[in-house]
Amino acid sequence: MNSTLYMNQDTGVQQKDAIVIENMSKRFDRFLLDKISFRVPSGSIMGFVGENGAGKTTTIKAILNLLYPDEGSIRIWGHPSDSLSKDLRAQIGVVFEGSNLHDNLTTDNINKIMGNIYPNWDQNEFYNYLNRFKLPKKKKIKDFSRGMKMKLSISIALSHAAKLLVLDEATSGLDPMVREEILDIFMDFIQDEGHTILFSTHIISDIEKIADYVTFIHEGKIVFCENKDELIYRHGIIRCRRDDIAKIDKSFIIGIRENSFGTELMIKDVDAFKRRYKEFVPERATIEEIMLFISRGRKD
Repeated sequence: MNSTLYMNQDTGVQQKDAIVIENMSKRFDRFLLDKISFRVPSGSIMGFVGENGAGKTTTIKAILNLLYPDEGSIRIWGHPSDSLSKDLRAQIGVVFEGSNLHDNLTTDNINKIMGNIYPNWDQNEFYNYLNRFKLPKKKKIKDFSRGMKMKLSISIALSHAAKLLVLDEATSGLDPMVREEILDIFMDFIQDEGHTILFSTHIISDIEKIADYVTFIHEGKIVFCENKDELIYRHGIIRCRRDDIAKIDKSFIIGIRENSFGTELMIKDVDAFKRRYKEFVPERATIEEIMLFISRGRKD
């Protein structure tokens, strides 16, 4: 994926990408985040996908300086992530899967607390989001539903002039109507070209709806980081007999799966494949299918 340039409105200097991770590793007793590298272009939505336990949350915590990598580097807006100024940190909105707010707080309490934390806290914006999400002002957090807590977290993240949203499973466990509403909010946010979203999730349909780029992490390693539309366009699925596999150049084959209905092959470079093999008709592949074939499909 090529880097993109953006103009830092504070310094007037062009910089590459909102987030750059290079050869970052983090070792635990039973898990290794293994020299991962990827970039999040400014003005885009990056879908960060992978199965539970693949390393998504570990990566996000490292980006947010909540844990320290054993090696490698992370830069945000061109600055080392572990030495961002207070003003730059205030421009990062964060939403985790679970609520980190005390159960006995109300939204009015939260407004006062956040006003003391963030120099750019916008009370009017906060209450506009509360009204948009139909969140009560006097009700305690402990009485909120899961969806209400997530909407509250998003309201906070969007009410202090954030330019970068870092979202860890922000739509996980929510019903389809609530998820759709939240995705619309993210799409509104990204209309400003200076805004960027890193969206970690295992709900691939959400990524297909809103992401510009997709980074796939599997067992602690980055498998690909690509433009979403190009990724889908280049891959396809063909359904054939087992004997047909020998007819196809192995360089086209990403993975093979067999079931009671026959054999499925994930192939890459669809245009070149069509020109060479007229007898096979590739079907469109989804991001989820591409991930499954790469991570689970055998190669021969």
